[in-house]
Amino acid sequence: MRSALIVYGGWEGHDPEECASIYRRWLHEDGFSVRTATETSAFADPAIHDLSLIIPIYTMSKIAKEEVENLTKAVENGVGLAGHHGGMSDAFRDSVEYQFMVGGQWVAHPGNIIDYTVDVAKPDDPIMAGIKSFPYTSEQYYMHVDPSNEVLATTTFSGEHAPWIEGVVMPVAWKRRHGKGRVFHMTLGHSVKEFENPNMATILRRGINWAAREEG
Repeated sequence: MRSALIVYGGWEGHDPEECASIYRRWLHEDGFSVRTATETSAFADPAIHDLSLIIPIYTMSKIAKEEVENLTKAVENGVGLAGHHGGMSDAFRDSVEYQFMVGGQWVAHPGNIIDYTVDVAKPDDPIMAGIKSFPYTSEQYYMHVDPSNEVLATTTFSGEHAPWIEGVVMPVAWKRRHGKGRVFHMTLGHSVKEFENPNMATILRRGINWAAREEG
């Protein structure tokens, strides 16, 4: 059986506990054994090297040197990493090792909660199968991203809230490798209510399953 660890906490504005509950339900339904932790010390446990998947939901906060070293080494050796929004890509701002692994870091959301469009960049990818471009209401994340990411979905900034970024096409969902590990990230999901959007939930659920290391 595939095994997953969800580590949640940090800034409460991203509903970490509620999001963890949804991930836990999905993973149980998809055949995983799941455990959760609420302290970053879980990342330092040598046992994480035996997992199939790790999901961080830990906006901002700090991560200790031994914690990030063990986490990144586990992913390099094949453990999957996946998650959404600031719980994954605005976590541990002072840890470049963590950002290198994730493939991106949040830097702004001009206009805060706004209406925008999510466009499908790779319609033939199984994670995006059957998904068409769709309207979305949330923070439109402006990211610093790794050019090696395989971008699955994007959004285009109108320039209304920051004129100098008009027309910028920004990744919304991507997958990548970090060593032997698969990494999936999606920037949607500022609040737990957004998990009710079927497009958002479908992409995210497929993405976490893709990232998980196969049994054996």
